[in-house]
Amino acid sequence: MAFEPPQRLVKALGETYGDAAAAEWLGKLPDLADQVLDHASLDAERVLAPGGRSSLVVLVRRPDGSPAALKIAPPFSRPDREREALAHWNGWGAALLLDGPDETAVTGAGALVLERLHHEVSLRSLPEAKALLEAAGTVRKLWVEPPVGHGFETVAERTARQAEAMRPHLSDAATGELTAAALAAREELVAGEAETLLLHGNFRQGKVLAGERAPWLAVGPEPLVGERAYDLARLVRDRVEDLVAASSGASAARRRVNKLADSLDLDRERLHGWTLFRAVESGTRALAAGRRQDAELLLEFASWL
Repeated sequence: MAFEPPQRLVKALGETYGDAAAAEWLGKLPDLADQVLDHASLDAERVLAPGGRSSLVVLVRRPDGSPAALKIAPPFSRPDREREALAHWNGWGAALLLDGPDETAVTGAGALVLERLHHEVSLRSLPEAKALLEAAGTVRKLWVEPPVGHGFETVAERTARQAEAMRPHLSDAATGELTAAALAAREELVAGEAETLLLHGNFRQGKVLAGERAPWLAVGPEPLVGERAYDLARLVRDRVEDLVAASSGASAARRRVNKLADSLDLDRERLHGWTLFRAVESGTRALAAGRRQDAELLLEFASWL
């Protein structure tokens, strides 16, 4: 299958994992894709573009002619953890994993065969109030006890790495105060965390797609275990560009924190704290990657909290 990796994937992998590691894997990707397709007896229809930020997604047909989606990810993005989470959910609130753990095993390619959803229709296609309602109903299904003997990292472990990457911004005049507040919030939250539920890890409106088996199903987890408030925090800032553009954006953002916390029976202060940390972490990471416009939006949003 001849193709060029979507530019969105090329850029995102380079930013997240380093240009050298990304380039090495992307150079092998065409051959890896052909091997996976042959190994799993799949017929490729087309590559999704712009596609995802951590994997190649190909619309395929299985040997019986049924539609599916093939996801191929580099091993350093830990697709094995995504497989483990999807298998545990078994289609409850999330895309269904169609193949067993070894059926598409090809060295260097973490491959998942998933039920095909309507990739062009996410919750972002709905009015904001309806989208948030459906998102809350979807994410609550994912919050279950993790499997016994799981290999997922914890919220504390993931955010510790992120916190270290944020520390250089403490000395920056423009970001220092917000970064300090975010790091302090994280320390307090981690110290008081009690829940150890399985979390999506990257839940937002764009990660919930329309399906046939269920109206809305989550995709693209970056699973970990911890408290629900961490998982909900990314959803709070969805459509941040609209919030920033509105004259009432600051008050609307604070109301959204309270409304989402109340709708899912979460502590408002804990959701507030994780929303602050995750917004500042994303903002400082965007700054480091040279995405200044994204960084400004995220940091302005964080300043309202």
